[in-house]
Amino acid sequence: MPKPEDSRLSPSETLESLARAAVGVAKKARRNHMSLEGDNFYANKLATLRADATNTFRSLNSGSPGDSSAIAELLETVFAPLTHPKVRTKALHEFSYNLRTAWRSRSMPCEDEGLFPLSILSKAKRGYLVTVGRQMNGCFTSGWYDAAAVMMRRIIEISIIEAFEGKGIANKIKDGNGNYLQLTNLISKALAEPAWTLSRNTRNALPNLRDVGHMSAHGRYFTASPEDIEQLRSGCRIVVEEFLHHAGLL
Repeated sequence: MPKPEDSRLSPSETLESLARAAVGVAKKARRNHMSLEGDNFYANKLATLRADATNTFRSLNSGSPGDSSAIAELLETVFAPLTHPKVRTKALHEFSYNLRTAWRSRSMPCEDEGLFPLSILSKAKRGYLVTVGRQMNGCFTSGWYDAAAVMMRRIIEISIIEAFEGKGIANKIKDGNGNYLQLTNLISKALAEPAWTLSRNTRNALPNLRDVGHMSAHGRYFTASPEDIEQLRSGCRIVVEEFLHHAGLL
């Protein structure tokens, strides 16, 4: 059985696997004449699976209220301790069918959905860039706009560092202890660096990308809105692509 945090599976795949595990636990409990209520191994195992399934279900992109209600009812039937074995098995089949059709298509967005096309980051052959980009896109499509801004700030920072490293001048952006500078100083160094000529669009976009990222990370009263992030979308792509080009990665 996969753990809920298994990143190899989509939420719908994880949910289906948890449901099948619940049916398996119920069958073993019945063979061993153990109740699925109270305090015993099988009851506790089912309760854990039920909690994991409930949390995973919340991470699915919801469809219409009717769709959500129907799948929630099936989830309850599969994981409820007192469900009759035949009813549980039938509910599992319906549950799996729903997850493998409409729900799975909604829970697995295209790689290029979100703020930045992951296909571009993949060309750089830096796995951590794709990982950060995927998290940034996921935060944005989930409506977690402050988190998306912070991840955007991080991908800008990484791209600038890659450019300096690619030119063999990484020492220019390190402090006396050999640590890389923070984003504000990285941007200042990048804007003044004679090893490249940054485009006007990149020069104009960098301050806004920096400011929103800072405010989302540190602003006590600031909460990013969808409009705040949307306005940064094109600038983020321009800046990241340009620095990765200077790094020799694109």
